[in-house]
Amino acid sequence: MARAGGNGWVEYGARMERVTAYVFDHLDDDLDLNKLAEVARLSPYHWHRIYHAMRGETIAATVRRLRLHRATAWLANSDMPIEEIADKSGFGGVESFTRIFKAAYGMPPAKYRREGSHRRFDPQTRETIMQHVEIRTLPRMQAATIAHRGPYIEIGRAFETLFGALGARNLLGPGQRMFGIYYDDPGSVAEAELRSRAGIVAAKPLPIEPPLEPATIVGGEYAMLRHKGPYADMRRSYEFLYGTWLPQSGREPADAPCVEEYLNTPRDIAPTELISDIYLPLR
Repeated sequence: MARAGGNGWVEYGARMERVTAYVFDHLDDDLDLNKLAEVARLSPYHWHRIYHAMRGETIAATVRRLRLHRATAWLANSDMPIEEIADKSGFGGVESFTRIFKAAYGMPPAKYRREGSHRRFDPQTRETIMQHVEIRTLPRMQAATIAHRGPYIEIGRAFETLFGALGARNLLGPGQRMFGIYYDDPGSVAEAELRSRAGIVAAKPLPIEPPLEPATIVGGEYAMLRHKGPYADMRRSYEFLYGTWLPQSGREPADAPCVEEYLNTPRDIAPTELISDIYLPLR
């Protein structure tokens, strides 16, 4: 194994990023630990301890979290049979998938599909008229970001790169705010071409060096809708915000992208307890 020269933390961070990128690209595969050690270009005896120490979770926890995230999107946003989802998710069959899913979400997959948080915006329910949208003013903010192109549900890949890059430079700290910036309408742009950014805003400007890029969050009035639950359920929240609230509000959207602020993370909390604020810019 070659020695880490220069800034060792940055180099080790880049090695862990290669592992994360490989995992995202091979979620359907049997992820062999020796192969991941090869990707990291580290000894099989030690690379996993380094990953755990730098990323705050084991590689097994990362893989399980990402596979559950994808499975949740299929449950909430498609009619794919649960048997097929279990098979595609790599959990070894319906029984194993059900057990793992219930441990994370508090209910089995079939019940989640019927009663999960995505159902709160179902047009057939009366709950939608009770949803509370606040008008908030955001200041103009500069964010350190990683660009993502592809399905919005996969922006987690950019966040993994962002956290890895900042963590390797010892730039993660208290008081920082996590944002996603979403530039395109998924109803009119092909999924593969959707543009977004994973970003962090700090009280003091962060040094922007590759792979980080600067991005501006436009200041002004926004309609804010708080979403509680898995990220995979957020499509229904957007449908409510654009299809029900906006036409009834008398307001018009501004020429700026939507942003989401994430008040906690899936590494630290159950998916059902995730809190995200969706901001729709207004004129």
